[in-house]
Amino acid sequence: MVAALQRRIESLQGAPTRLTVPVHPALEGLVQLRTGASYAVDSASLALGLAAGASRSGEWVGFAGWDDFGAEAATQWGIDLRRTVLVPEPGELWLEVTAALVDVLKVVVLKPTALVDAKSASVLDARLRARSSVLVVWGEWPRVEARLSAERVVWDGVGRGRGRLDHRELRVAVTRGGQRSARDLVLQ
Repeated sequence: MVAALQRRIESLQGAPTRLTVPVHPALEGLVQLRTGASYAVDSASLALGLAAGASRSGEWVGFAGWDDFGAEAATQWGIDLRRTVLVPEPGELWLEVTAALVDVLKVVVLKPTALVDAKSASVLDARLRARSSVLVVWGEWPRVEARLSAERVVWDGVGRGRGRLDHRELRVAVTRGGQRSARDLVLQ
């Protein structure tokens, strides 16, 4: 506890320290978020899972460019909507909006509407390091610490067209610096 507080104080006083940010328990051991970094995902579930750990630990999180954000799905992942900022349609000001969110939130999820150039990504990378924040991008991003992809998604619970979806199984692959690892998850 004391060591964590000391690292936090150091990050506020000078050069930012690369702190770890919790992820949802289902993703623990598969990926570890570090402040000052960007991560790319290919699905809403993975985006929510990466933001959920920070929210569950009391941090504020934000979502930009996600015009069909599912509040119910977010709460099922454990995201506290009382500590969530949503900018569903930042439009042409997406870079400014995302930078402002990075200034004040621990984890920001961005769903860009177009390809992002290296210069814009660099602006946000510098901001992430200075503010000790994490950026999760649902889509492509020029430079990331890791890319997570949902492979082989299987839903279960509906029998013969009746009933309700009970749970799903998915294989999550993580690519980091040319290294690839994967794990099967069961989500309720």
